[in-house]
Amino acid sequence: MLDPIVNFVTKVFQLVGRGIGFVIGIILWPFMWAGRWYNQRGWTLKAIVGAALIVIIGLYAYFFYVTQWWTNFNPDYPNALAAETSKTLAGDPVVPNVANSSATTSQASSAATTTAQAPQSCKPSAIAAVSADLIDFNVNQNAWISSMVISKIGLFGIEWRRTPFFDNKAAFQLGINQVMRRTTTELVDTLGRVRGTSQIDQNLQDARTALAWNEDAWYVGWRGPTRPTPSVYREAIGKLRGFNSSLEKCQATFDARADNLMQFLDRIASDIGSTSDILRARIEASDAGWFDLRADDRFWFAYGQLYAYYGVLVAARSDFAAIIAERNLTALWTRMEQQLRNSLDVQPWIISNGNESSAFFPSHLATMGFNLLQVRSNIVELRSVLDR
Repeated sequence: MLDPIVNFVTKVFQLVGRGIGFVIGIILWPFMWAGRWYNQRGWTLKAIVGAALIVIIGLYAYFFYVTQWWTNFNPDYPNALAAETSKTLAGDPVVPNVANSSATTSQASSAATTTAQAPQSCKPSAIAAVSADLIDFNVNQNAWISSMVISKIGLFGIEWRRTPFFDNKAAFQLGINQVMRRTTTELVDTLGRVRGTSQIDQNLQDARTALAWNEDAWYVGWRGPTRPTPSVYREAIGKLRGFNSSLEKCQATFDARADNLMQFLDRIASDIGSTSDILRARIEASDAGWFDLRADDRFWFAYGQLYAYYGVLVAARSDFAAIIAERNLTALWTRMEQQLRNSLDVQPWIISNGNESSAFFPSHLATMGFNLLQVRSNIVELRSVLDR
């Protein structure tokens, strides 16, 4: 009596096996055809094709490596800056402590004379320094993924962002770069000028121009030879550090006023709000859980923004230290920094975009969106206090 059941189950497994074999055959057919074609060619052509294949395999292997290995990734990177206790504004003269209370009158007089003869020194901008370090992290300490030729080719012609692999680091880097573009724009338009009416600092202008370069440029584009993105972004590093060198010599301007800080916070809140809308749109477009192939790049782009804004806002507290202390913003600012840092602890191995009420498929995009809005709410609160 069990024979019909056994036969039925056997047939089902046979059909499944044939189906799997058929699919595998379709996948392998191009490679088998290429192998037969290769074996029929002469040694010269074989050598050329073989060398080309080795180069392609090597490029893919290198691409796989750099997309999986994140060099010097550290959410606590602004810790040293956060521990700073100076209340001096960026751009203000730095007065060295040349005499203590037990110094004699002649010693104090000698020290004062030495100070007067010494060249004046001003406090450099922590925002410019952190921005330069983040760009260095993106293009020097790590390979810039978006402009690599394998990134442009994709997986057999399929864009990496439409696959579940190897696009997370690129999205993270683009999120940081979005913040750098916003920050350099604010440095040029307001922070690096006196009331926005003085001459634009050329170093800052050059840095902004460099970061406006196409994010996926390779050596050759549709219009012919061009400059790859990393080489252009490296110029921005030098220009930002050049601005800080001039500022330290009191030869540049950093306009550390309350209204400039308020406008800077406005721009950051707007940028974060825009990203939270992008996450919301993706949540509404799909609830495929772990099978949503676009959820990971949305998540890591937002993560890159938070990663960069954490350092930039810690730096802003250093640059506007006196204003933050004067307006009694220290507690609010510290809370905002802590929330930013806590949001960077969300690092799931696989990004899921499930229904928000699902018991099995978490919604990491909703979690990230909540973190973004929480940070934005704190920034808006800081801004409102400054506006009083």
